[in-house]
Amino acid sequence: MSVTGGAAPAVRAASWPRWVWANVAWAVALLVRAPRTAAKPRWPSYARIGACAVASLVVIAGLMVFVDAWAIETALRLPRWVVVPFKEMTEFGKSGWILVPVGLGLVLVAALASPALPRFTLLVIGTLAVRFAFLFTAIAAPGLFVTVIKRLIGRSRPFADGQVDSFLYLPLVVWRTDYASLPSGHATNVFAALIAVGVIWPRLRGIMWAYALIIALSRVVVLAHYPSDVFAGAIVGAVGAWLARDWFAARRLGFVIGVDGRVRTLPGPSFARIKRVARRLLAP
Repeated sequence: MSVTGGAAPAVRAASWPRWVWANVAWAVALLVRAPRTAAKPRWPSYARIGACAVASLVVIAGLMVFVDAWAIETALRLPRWVVVPFKEMTEFGKSGWILVPVGLGLVLVAALASPALPRFTLLVIGTLAVRFAFLFTAIAAPGLFVTVIKRLIGRSRPFADGQVDSFLYLPLVVWRTDYASLPSGHATNVFAALIAVGVIWPRLRGIMWAYALIIALSRVVVLAHYPSDVFAGAIVGAVGAWLARDWFAARRLGFVIGVDGRVRTLPGPSFARIKRVARRLLAP
């Protein structure tokens, strides 16, 4: 049986490389399979999406007109002892801080999930694999989208041309980081992580909120982005994570869509069970 819960009798006596490949192939097949339920999530109705899009654009426009330039000028006057810690903290907004360990977790799962393991162990490993896959998708997909779209929009970063001009754009003209301000990639990463981690482990929401807000603020303090860039990135990251959750829920992978349209997280193994499985796998 593969880590994803599907039978794979052809690889039961296979060598280690073959069962690893079988695990990876089966997992990919599950992620792209047709939805297993006709129910639809309640929140992404056309009316709600349209209203949220209009509200977001109004807020972004308002920030550009009334807040962006003022915020950058204020950040310039901050004392060094305030700015230096934010310069250190802002680095933790890069997606690699989450995607690398999660990706390594997926590799470890594929490598350890031998067909010879007991069914209980495979079920625990499979549940962890689904959660790792969701976290990776929910953070990487919005980040990839922003990486492309921000360079097509071509908004100037603060002082990219030597001055603060929140309305300086060179769309479709340059492909440079100093004209890739909108949306903020760091804000996209941390707010996608906030939603993704929060729907799996609700008790961590407070910590994730603090993390996301600190990184978002740091992007303005270090003069890397305008507030409107950060707000736009937060919206893209959050919506991207919710859409990833809905994709998994439609396939009953870690989540389920109820008849009322609510998306619920399926229960996962307790920490005690994970430790028990880890000891079994790592025991000499």
